[in-house]
Amino acid sequence: MTPGRGAEFRAAFAEAKSIISGMPGFLDLRLSRGIESPDTYLLLVEWQTVADHTHGFRGSPEYEPWRTLLHHFYDPFPDVEHFDPVDGV
Repeated sequence: MTPGRGAEFRAAFAEAKSIISGMPGFLDLRLSRGIESPDTYLLLVEWQTVADHTHGFRGSPEYEPWRTLLHHFYDPFPDVEHFDPVDGV
C-alpha cells in the first residue's frame, strides 16, 4: 500500500465492500491492518468456490468499480492466493 494513505484507503474500501459483498458466491471478508507496519493490510475474502472469485467477480462488470476504487493504492500490487480451510484445527 502507498505509505501514508491508510485513511483514504479505508474510506475507499468501505465503499468497495458493498460491491464485493453483493457478488454471487461471496461468503465473508475481513480487512486487517498491521500493528508493526500500519501501512500494511491483509484482506481475507471467503468465496464458495475459487471460480466465484476468478471468473465470477473478476469477470463481472462490478469488478471495474472495485478496481477503480482500490487498485491505485497498491504499491506493489498484492499477491492473491486461494486457500482451503483445514478441518479439525
